[in-house]
Amino acid sequence: MDKKKENLAAFYGIIVSVFWGLTFLSVKVALTELQPMTLAIVRFLIALVFLPIIAFATHTSLALKKKDIPMVALSSFVGITLYFFFENNGIMRLSATESSIIIGAIPILTLIIEMILHHSRPTALVAIGVLFSFIGIVLMVIKSEAAKSSPVGYFYMIGAAFSWVAYSFLTRSIPSSYSRLSITFWQIFFGMVFCIPFALSEGQHFTKLSTTVVLNVLFLGICGSALGYWLYVIMIDRLGETRSSVFINLIPVVSAVGSYFVLGERLAALQLFGGSLTVAGVFLATTPRSRKA
Repeated sequence: MDKKKENLAAFYGIIVSVFWGLTFLSVKVALTELQPMTLAIVRFLIALVFLPIIAFATHTSLALKKKDIPMVALSSFVGITLYFFFENNGIMRLSATESSIIIGAIPILTLIIEMILHHSRPTALVAIGVLFSFIGIVLMVIKSEAAKSSPVGYFYMIGAAFSWVAYSFLTRSIPSSYSRLSITFWQIFFGMVFCIPFALSEGQHFTKLSTTVVLNVLFLGICGSALGYWLYVIMIDRLGETRSSVFINLIPVVSAVGSYFVLGERLAALQLFGGSLTVAGVFLATTPRSRKA
């Protein structure tokens, strides 16, 4: 693969990190008026309206063969339904920053599982990059002033992290003949369908939503789901699971910065250093190398 495509995929990673970093703030706001899985369905409905527009504009087919439906549906259930069940319930019980910190463990989980399943061994720079990123996240939140949270929230977020790692590997099993946009559309579609039983059990009482919540839900549907998932599966295709997942480490950085500007929170010097270390780790793990290297 040429360097231009790898560099473009890395750029997509930055965009995805910004989108998904801000989604923790948007979810926190939206959950003040919507139940966790009801929120998931609403954002996916928005995404399913927006994705065909992208497909039409880019002349991309959304066709899916019957034989591949089981694998697409399985990846959807794990990476969409289960992930957002765990994440939304976790964010409801934790602060947005705490939730994003746990998601930052995804690259480490991905690396370990990849080594077990594929008997692969990452290069020294990739391993160091992942380590630097994770250490950076830890340093960034040591000075956190978040209030005491429910221990159950941590279990939910750990479940989300494992669900995402499984989703990444399952997505790689889907035939590469499909467009990334097609895979994204059908995964969100099946994921939304699987969310329905969970949402029905919540007993959501619909009332008029505030403008703030509506705007945040629109952001979640368009940027967090439609564009975010589309760009992420492109990253997986071009960079692989491990290097793609390293960008997840940027999410807590974005969440912290977003909290600073939106909520007026101040970042301690140690947090700023941790954020810089995380960015350095992403650079080490994702910068294209020569074949010999």
